[in-house]
Amino acid sequence: MASYSKGKPEDAKVTEVINLSSKDAKWMKLEKIKYIDPLGKNRDWECASRTTRVEGSDVDGVGVLAILLKPTGTEVVLQKQFRAPLGGVCIETPAGLMDPNETIEECALRELKEETGYFGSKVIDQSPIIYNDPGFCNTNLSLVVVEIDLNDERNKNPVPQLEENEFIENFTVLLKDLPEELNKLEEQGYYLDARVQNVAAGIKIARTYKLF
Repeated sequence: MASYSKGKPEDAKVTEVINLSSKDAKWMKLEKIKYIDPLGKNRDWECASRTTRVEGSDVDGVGVLAILLKPTGTEVVLQKQFRAPLGGVCIETPAGLMDPNETIEECALRELKEETGYFGSKVIDQSPIIYNDPGFCNTNLSLVVVEIDLNDERNKNPVPQLEENEFIENFTVLLKDLPEELNKLEEQGYYLDARVQNVAAGIKIARTYKLF
């Protein structure tokens, strides 16, 4: 499976980098936090914060580990998406921000459908709230594992419903081979999303210590 409807992520490029103040930003802000350390000393910390978290929610969004059960082996859906801060294409899972009055599970199923065209059949697991880079920002998410029933007629020819500014290529790899596949992609010049790499690291740890 590989699909992109408007343009390849690899065709994007950074043309300029401009300094930005918080007052001119749409989705985030820079802050200085003053705090007292365990020894009673006053300290400062600089961080970035999202301004998009919906009211009443503790979580910004979701990541979706989408699982395809096939006779040839269990596969996971990955994405190639250009990320301007990296100046290149990142290997990720489907993901997105919460909408108002939406549960984490509802958000995961919606984002999966929008970004891949697949209808999720079963939510297998939902992680606690996890933080991407707590030394830099307060952004968080829940990682949701979703199974996709390929016998469902709606999943026969999945068609993503991407927004105008989204250029995403979906593809799949065997879940058991995820560590090796990510190594290959990194060697090809792609950047690896930490959440995807952490799943791969978990697979390698399970192999090493024969946890299953």
